[in-house]
Amino acid sequence: MKHAYIPRTTTYNLNPAEELNDLRMSDEVRPLYEHVKKFIRETVDPMSVEFMRLGEGKKDRWSFTPEQLAVLQKAKDKAKEEGLWNFFLPDAETGEGLKNLDYAYIAVELAKNPLASETMNCSAPDTGNMEVLERVGTKEQKEKWLKPLLAGEIRSAYAMTEPNVASSDAKNISTTAKLVGDEWVINGEKYYISGAGDPRCKIMIVMVKTNPDAPPSKQQSQILVPIDTPGVEILGPMHVFGHDHAPRGHMHLRFNNCRVPKENILLGEGRGFEISQVRLGPGRIHHCMRTIGKAEKALDLMVSRGLTREAFGKKIAHLGGNLQIIAQARCEIEAMRLMVLKAAKAMDVLGNKEARIWVSMVKAMVPERTCKIIDQAIQMHGATGISQWSPLGEMYQDVRHLRFADGPDEVHWMVVGRHELSMP
Repeated sequence: MKHAYIPRTTTYNLNPAEELNDLRMSDEVRPLYEHVKKFIRETVDPMSVEFMRLGEGKKDRWSFTPEQLAVLQKAKDKAKEEGLWNFFLPDAETGEGLKNLDYAYIAVELAKNPLASETMNCSAPDTGNMEVLERVGTKEQKEKWLKPLLAGEIRSAYAMTEPNVASSDAKNISTTAKLVGDEWVINGEKYYISGAGDPRCKIMIVMVKTNPDAPPSKQQSQILVPIDTPGVEILGPMHVFGHDHAPRGHMHLRFNNCRVPKENILLGEGRGFEISQVRLGPGRIHHCMRTIGKAEKALDLMVSRGLTREAFGKKIAHLGGNLQIIAQARCEIEAMRLMVLKAAKAMDVLGNKEARIWVSMVKAMVPERTCKIIDQAIQMHGATGISQWSPLGEMYQDVRHLRFADGPDEVHWMVVGRHELSMP
């Protein structure tokens, strides 16, 4: 006898009256949003051209010229003066006090220029590190490291990924920290540590194993390690598709009996996973927000190229399936945008922990689909699309590496799938 099909009842909020489904930017933030767009157009865009010009021909690729730093600092000072600073922190004392949903709209605009986020002190990995320090740092840790980070005076790095284990499962982290007297002694190897090559990088948050005998979720801790600490060895840059991304880089590090004071531990021994939850919700969705901006930029370049070049008697945009490719890219961008806004709103309404499923959805979906859009834009540009004459090649590298940087796609799909299977 066949059993009648009984539809499952999902736990997603589909009620149009639910607060979770109101994705409008708040009225009070709209003037700020318009201000950010104007500032990027009138200050950041021309500064970026000058910044790149002033860096041409420098002898040391792992540095910025004094002239580059001067024009960047001038733009940063102007951003501060105009109140365009530290948007990412949802705390009015240290940031702009924005909701995640409001910041989502602004982050899309920041992504359209590579220097916009830094100009307004909203760059990764500093954003995640500042949020961790603001939430769990001691008074002394905040004074020494959070204060200069909030002021945009230094840069930072987050050291978790390791070359010899599957770091997507943080329980596998093998870099050790042992308490010897009043110091943590750190030994191990990390790689793809973004920003550690930047000469302005002064501090790292390092994920370590402090107690291998504790329960799996209590073995890890996070410790503040100044990058100039004896025993921190920068072995060199890891390449992304053959590029080292100097002068910021993604560095290969080794910790050789590196000693830091015991008070450099964050929150307490064995609380590394707990700290990760502080940074991984907002940090991951910030990447997704910015990635939407990159997708918009790629589509804009695709359309511009398609309408200004001809082949076989037609505009490129009208050749083959290009018109449909352009249309589908627009549909994909709008779908991604709504998903990211929904995830941001979920964080505001439900909290970071309860919104994890929404964050995993966008973290898996957005970089994957944006990679496809950028790849299609490259194809429509012909050989120029992979050359130094176009930003598309670098954009593709950046978005493609996101599919590892914040956890591989497979982990996020697993989180979503498990949630789906557990629904009533």
